[in-house]
Amino acid sequence: MKQNLFDLVPKISEHITTEKEEELSVITFPRFRSKFMQKYFVSKRKSPIIRIRLEEHGTAVWDLIDGKRTVKEIADILVEHFQHEKNYEYRVAAYVSQLYKQGFVKKG
Repeated sequence: MKQNLFDLVPKISEHITTEKEEELSVITFPRFRSKFMQKYFVSKRKSPIIRIRLEEHGTAVWDLIDGKRTVKEIADILVEHFQHEKNYEYRVAAYVSQLYKQGFVKKG
């Protein structure tokens, strides 16, 4: 049986770390997880770590991903943040879906 995205419990993947810059979250992860790949495929001019600074809404969602809350619960908490924007729940669900596709989060 296919699970509804709103019922999924996202959890941050182990290879991701989170930092704060001012009010925004910055996620960091290795360019390659394998030491071999890092050694032979990362040029000396590039950092072996990738940093992504999330925007305001992304940070709001990211900060609520704890491996316990469902996507629906996260969206319900953010109703005020999104100022009751019409269909904002689907915006949250689409964002979490992209995080899954990119491997930043997994099923909790």
